[in-house]
Amino acid sequence: MTGWRIESPTRRSTGHVDLADAARLCAQDPVGSVLAAARIEAARAGRGRSGAPQLWGVERHGELVALAWAGANLVPVVRPGDEESLDVLAEIALAQGRRCSSLVGPAEPVLGLWRRLARDWGPAREVRADQPSLMIDGPPAVAPDPLVRLGRPADLPVLVPACVAMFTEEVGYSPLEGSPGSYEARVRGLVSEGRSYLRSQLGPHGVEVLFKAELGAVSSQVAQIQGVWVPPERRGEGLATAGMAAVVAATVGRVAPQVSLYVNDYNAPALRVYEKVGFRRVGTYATVLF
Repeated sequence: MTGWRIESPTRRSTGHVDLADAARLCAQDPVGSVLAAARIEAARAGRGRSGAPQLWGVERHGELVALAWAGANLVPVVRPGDEESLDVLAEIALAQGRRCSSLVGPAEPVLGLWRRLARDWGPAREVRADQPSLMIDGPPAVAPDPLVRLGRPADLPVLVPACVAMFTEEVGYSPLEGSPGSYEARVRGLVSEGRSYLRSQLGPHGVEVLFKAELGAVSSQVAQIQGVWVPPERRGEGLATAGMAAVVAATVGRVAPQVSLYVNDYNAPALRVYEKVGFRRVGTYATVLF
């Protein structure tokens, strides 16, 4: 037991969540819950139940009705309109204190939790309240770039700087601040797991990355693409469109039946790229950055 329990006549929070029940809850919204589902499925592969503090559950009349994965990111899985479960998850979060770098997932539960947590956890560095959630479950609508391939360990000397540049541009600070080894290990892990894609070429200053993307979260139903990046000086040449088509072609039906991603609503060039590739909007994510 993790040291907390909140009870009422109709609902109970629990630190001992049955992983099979958690997976079934996530399956009700595979795209929206992929960030949590990927971690739950990985945990299931190692053991049948979880008493670890990173998985919080809310039960109502003996049924698991909501959960949150609390790791580097806090990821809620809550059915639309379930304000009571948000109350419970917020109570747990407040009792434990903020340990995450972001709150992320479908917009309704993320923003609902944030309204409950903002006074104690705020101020946030940034709240991105409208991030279109996109999905594709068939072949790309444009020709894939034949030069996009899986990353290899030999690519790490150029791939890590490209990942750092993407992260810094997207989030606003370098991921190497504080704990550079952990970020480099993350990139290395994605390469070793066959979840890193890139196009590179020999340039005037050596090998350079022209396009990169990763499968940042993979469940049995959805592979979520993250970290899409093209060097600023090469944008507008179609590298992202053909590159994303290549990632989709390599992923749909091979890694997972569906491929998803979420993007900032103000990133019009990226939205045009994903529309050309054949992605369609299926929801809205939100991210609260600390």
